[in-house]
Amino acid sequence: MATDILVPTLGESVSEATIGRWFKKPGDTVAADEPLVELETDKVTLEVNAPAAGELGEILVKDGETVEPGAILGSIVEGSGAGAKKPAAKEAPKQAAETKAESRSEAPKAAAGKAPEGNAGYGNHGEGAPAQTRPVGDNGPAVAKLARESGVDPSGVNGSGKDGRVTKGDMLGAIAKGPSSAPAKEARPTLPRAPSAPDDASREERVRMTKLRQTIARRLKDAQDTAAMLTTFNDVDMSAVMAMRSQYKDIFEKKHGTKLGFMGFFTKAVIGALKDVPAVNAEIDGQDLVYKNYYHIGIAVGTDKGLVVPVVRDADDLSIAGIEKKIAGFGKKARDGKLSIEEMQGGTFTITNGGIYGSLMSTPILNAPQSGILGMHRIEERPVVRNGKIEARPMMYLALSYDHRIVDGKEAVTFLVRVKEALEDPARLVLDL
Repeated sequence: MATDILVPTLGESVSEATIGRWFKKPGDTVAADEPLVELETDKVTLEVNAPAAGELGEILVKDGETVEPGAILGSIVEGSGAGAKKPAAKEAPKQAAETKAESRSEAPKAAAGKAPEGNAGYGNHGEGAPAQTRPVGDNGPAVAKLARESGVDPSGVNGSGKDGRVTKGDMLGAIAKGPSSAPAKEARPTLPRAPSAPDDASREERVRMTKLRQTIARRLKDAQDTAAMLTTFNDVDMSAVMAMRSQYKDIFEKKHGTKLGFMGFFTKAVIGALKDVPAVNAEIDGQDLVYKNYYHIGIAVGTDKGLVVPVVRDADDLSIAGIEKKIAGFGKKARDGKLSIEEMQGGTFTITNGGIYGSLMSTPILNAPQSGILGMHRIEERPVVRNGKIEARPMMYLALSYDHRIVDGKEAVTFLVRVKEALEDPARLVLDL
C-alpha cells in the first residue's frame, strides 16, 4: 500500500510553489512527520512532512519544478525494499502528472503568435522565454472576484504569475492605480546583460533567484512605481530608553523569560503615533481611502534567504513584554525557516531596523499596500546642545517613508515627532500619553 505525498494548501494568494530540494532519495526509510521536501513560495519556504512511515517511493517532481496545491510529489511505500521499485498503483498519477505537464507546455506554443504582456523577467520558464498571457477565466477565483467588485478587466492587467497569469496582487495593484491605469502597458524591455570578459566569466557564478527573492524584487519595484513615495527624517535622543532598559533588563528577563530590547518601545511609540495620525495607517483601494482602526505591526527580519516581515497582530493590546515575546518568537522562526504564510499577512505598518547591521541612515521602501514604514538606525554618540551646553548623547536617526498620495508632509512630520517624544520620555508609553 502506498500513501501519496501532496502539496499542502499554501495560503491566501499563493497559487504555486517551487521544489527547493528533497531531503530523501527513493528507497530511503522515513518516519511519520519527518521532513521530506522543501517548497519555496513567493512568501515563505516550508517543509512537507511524510504523511506515513515507510520508504520513499518514486519522486514524481524534481528539484526546481513548479507545483500547485494538491499536486502529487511522490509516495510513501509500506514495507522494506518497496521504495526501489515504483508500485504499479502509481502509474496512473504519474501519467496524469505527465499529461498535465504536456498540456502546460502546449499552452505557450498555442499562444506563440501573441505579443507577450507579462512583466519582463517574471513568470519565465527558460532563458529568454517571454511570459504568455493566459485566458481571463484561467486566472483564478480571487482575480475573478476582484474583477467583479472593482470593474477592472484582468485582460488589461500585466500578469506576473506563471505563464503570464494575473495574480491577486496584480489586480490589487491595478485597482490601486485607478481606472486610468487599467489598460495594459507595453512591457518595458529588459536590457540584456553585457557579456563579461573571458577571464572574468570563468570566475562568475550564475544562481537562479529563489521565489522569495523574485517576489522581494518585484514588490519593491512595484511599490516605487505605484506609490508617490517620500521619506522624511528626524533624530531621537535614546538616553531615557537606554537608561530604563539598563535598569530593568535583568528583572524583565527573569520575569518574562525574554530579553528587553528596543523594538517593544518603538512598537508602542509607533502605535501611539498611528492613533494620532491615522492616515499613516491607511491604504488606497481604488478611489477610496481605507482607514484601519487596528494595529498589525510588521517587523522586518533579515534571513539568509531574504527579508521577511512577520506581523504582530493587534499590537496595541499587548504590553511591551508581550511584544518582545512575539518578536523573539518570530525571529527564531524566521532563522529556522518555520514562519507560516498567515504570520506574514495583514500588516498595516512596518518597522525595519537597519541599525543592527550598522546603518546610519536609509530611505526604506514601502511594504505595499501599506502607506508607511519606519526605519531605525544605529545609535551613536553625537554632540547636541542641551540647556546651552554641548553634550554627547546617544542619538539615532529615524526615517519615515510614506505614500504622499495619502499622507501629507505635515502628517508625516507630526508622526515622527510623536515617535520622538514618546521615546525621549518613555513614561508616556506606560501612561498612554
